[in-house]
Order: sequence, then C-alpha cells, then structure tokens
Amino acid sequence: MSTTGLNPLDAAWLFTESRATPNHVGGLLQFRLPENAPRDFVRRLMKEFRGHRRFRAPWNRRLKDGVAGSLWPTWVEDDDIDLEYHVRHSALPWPGGERELGELVGRLQSTPLDLTRPPWECTIIEGLEDNRFAVFVKMHHSLIDGVSGMKMLQRSMATDRARSLKMPPFWAMGSGESARPRHAATADLAGTVAAALGSLRDQVRSVPQLATAFGRMLTRIGSGGDGMVLPFDSPLSVLNGRVREKRRFATQHFALQRLRALATAANCTLNDVVLALCGGALRRFLLERDALPGKSLTAGIPVSVRPKDDEGTGNAISFIVATLGTDIADPLERLEAIKRSVQHAKAHVQSLPREAMINYTMLLMAPTVITLLTGIGGRTRPMFNVTISNVPGPDKPLYFRGAELLAIFPASIVTHGQALNITCQSYAGAMNFGFTGCHSSVPSLQRLALYAADALGELEAALLPPAKRRRKTVKRPRRRQSATR
Repeated sequence: MSTTGLNPLDAAWLFTESRATPNHVGGLLQFRLPENAPRDFVRRLMKEFRGHRRFRAPWNRRLKDGVAGSLWPTWVEDDDIDLEYHVRHSALPWPGGERELGELVGRLQSTPLDLTRPPWECTIIEGLEDNRFAVFVKMHHSLIDGVSGMKMLQRSMATDRARSLKMPPFWAMGSGESARPRHAATADLAGTVAAALGSLRDQVRSVPQLATAFGRMLTRIGSGGDGMVLPFDSPLSVLNGRVREKRRFATQHFALQRLRALATAANCTLNDVVLALCGGALRRFLLERDALPGKSLTAGIPVSVRPKDDEGTGNAISFIVATLGTDIADPLERLEAIKRSVQHAKAHVQSLPREAMINYTMLLMAPTVITLLTGIGGRTRPMFNVTISNVPGPDKPLYFRGAELLAIFPASIVTHGQALNITCQSYAGAMNFGFTGCHSSVPSLQRLALYAADALGELEAALLPPAKRRRKTVKRPRRRQSATR
C-alpha cells in the first residue's frame, strides 16, 4: 500500500474542514436517456457501476488514520472500497424540474464527506422531466481540484455514442498519472519545509519587483483614473458574513453565440460579459433585499495571464480582483467599468516577470488562506465579495453509456466570509452557470440565476440592433425555472 503526503495548500483544505464549511467541490451532469432506453436503465447502470471494482488514482486514495492521526496528513492507496457507499441512487418525484433538482443537489452539497474513506461520492438521479437523468459527483478539494476533477469525469465519456457504451466508470479511468503521485516531493512536513527553504532565495530576489508592483497599484488607485481595485477595499455585504451548514444550488445556461455577439459588439472579452451578467444579477438581487452597498461589489477572478518574460510556452494562472459595477444602474456603463477594471488588473500582473508573478499571486492570496486557517473569515473586511470562475470545457457533445451529455454545472465551495460562489463552464456551444450559496445568507438563490438571464436581455437590448436580437439558444430540453426559492 503506497503512501504520499499532501502539499501545504491541499492540507489546508483538510485543516479548515468543518460542518459549516465542508471543502468539497462537485459537478452536476445532466443527460438525455438513449432512444428506446429500458425503464430500468438507471437501475442497470447502478448495478454495473457497483460491480466495477478497478480503481485508479486519485479515486482510490484515502487519508491514513484520518485527518488528526498524524502530524501531517498522508494519502494511502486502497482498493478495498465500498462502492455501495460511494455510488448512490436517488430519484425526484416525476416530473422533476430545475428547482427540484437544485434542491436535491443543495442537500447533497451540504453534507461533509467521510474522510475515513476515499473522499468522493457519486449520486445517480432519475425522475427528471424531458427524458433526462443526472449524475452528481462531489470530491474533496484536498484530493483533487474541481477543474481537474471535471476533466477526469469527461475522460469516462466519448464523442461517439457507440464507443461510449464501452467506457468504464470514471474511477477506473483516473488521472492517467504514474503510480507515484504528484505530491511525492513533499511527502512529509520535513519535505515541505525543505522545499520552501529551497525556493526562498528566488523569492527574496523578487522582493524589489513585488514592492514596485504593489507601489504601482496603490499609485494608480490613488489617482482614481483607471478603475483599478485594491484588495480588501470591498464593501461589507450580506454575502460576506459567517456561513451555516446548509447549501443552496441553482443553475443557468446560455448559448455561447449570444455571449460572443455581445463581446464583439462591446469590444470586450467573453469573460467581461460573464462578469457583467453576474454584476447585473447581484445588483437586482441585493436591491430587492434592500442590501445593496453604495460601493460596488468586487469579484475575485482566477485568470490565465502570460508574464512579460514568457515567450509563449504554456499558460500562467494568477488571481485578480475587479469591480462588478453593482453601483451602476446602466448595463452598458456597468460593462464598461468591468472591462476597464479587468484590463488594468490583468495588465498589472502581466507586467511582472514570471518569478515575481508567482510570488505576487501567493502574497495576494495569503490573507485569504490565513482567514481559512484561523477561522476569522466573516468577521473581517473581505478581500473581495464573491468568487467568479470561468472554466473552459469540451466544445463537442459527449456521450455516456449511449446517453447524450446535455450540460455540466459546477458546484463549488463557500466559506466564512464568502457565502456565494459562481462558477461557469462552457460545453458544446453553451455557457453553464452553477450558483452555490449558503442557505441562510443567500435565500431565494434561484432568483439570482433568473436575474442573470434578465441581465443578458438588457445588454442585448442596449448593444444589438433588433434584427440581431433574436434568442439564439442551444438545443436543450425545456427547463423549468422558479423564482420562488
């Protein structure tokens, strides 16, 4: 039985685990039943899944002796896995719509994973209207991040319907990595400390560049000329208090063609349009609750940036803070404010050399990690008000056991101080939004999803001539949305 330690960031997700803040991510996958599928299609699928006992990393990893069993958490690989526990069957009262499905996923997302077992669960859900079923998979963030997890789920599907009939379950596919896990270099606390000390010299060398970067940020913000947002200068809001155990989950999706048409008309990026939809929806949502701050909400946004000394190989990931324009009533002015804010934030990070950019990102995120570890989140001013992520997904339709994958909706983490998370993923010509919120702090979360659609309509009315304002939709089943919850 092989063992390996966790790196510090993954270990932090375990150390901060609680019933109020379970640190797992998930994905809701909706499928259309194959044509002429038998009535017991889902039951047969369950039987087949529970009989498939070949496992690959990371799905066969569990914590050695639990979280508190050692100085530093360690993974062990174990093939003695109880699939009756990990693979579950649920059903909605037919015909189940988006509201009922969202309520079920909210309950599933509310329950912490059993960390004495491999920390993942798969629930197959039947009873959906329009000849559909769904699969909800959740996994602990220390085991795998959401983006990588969704990619692994997609590896168990195929672009050809016939080929999909022969694909094994996702836990038999794994990550395709070698037997030695990627964290082998930091297998224990001593290894982690040694690795940190080894990189200290490079970090010290970049200190002058970091000081210059933060000084430039403060100067530009002080001038008030370009929409640059300073971390921790976000307003206090109902989204940034303490959270409780129960979660809400809502979904929305739009044709990518509609969003791209707006991006072209406004000379901005697709991600700017996504942020504008979220900003417009949040403005209306908080106005109705008489809880809209006078100062604009801000978003923490993971972005792909390329530093100035990168000649074009690979991508670099950083984190920026930008305005959502929730203090602006006009949708075009809001989009323009978001566009300027994002452009300047990205340009600021891209102006750094790669070495300094990595350290800049770590330094920028350090306060957030500290609030997680100390539990003071929700009691201090937030670094930003809401996390909004945009994840690229497959552009061709996928099939699973002959069933067409209709949509992928990410479910993410909310923590003390961050009661709402919005993550969207593109798939086969659509942009799918997953809204995850604290049940107490963000009531009627489904309305936020509906208001995002209204925000899209407002931008189309303002930017596109009537002839181009037709509703371009992706071929998907009818979706019942509800604004009552």
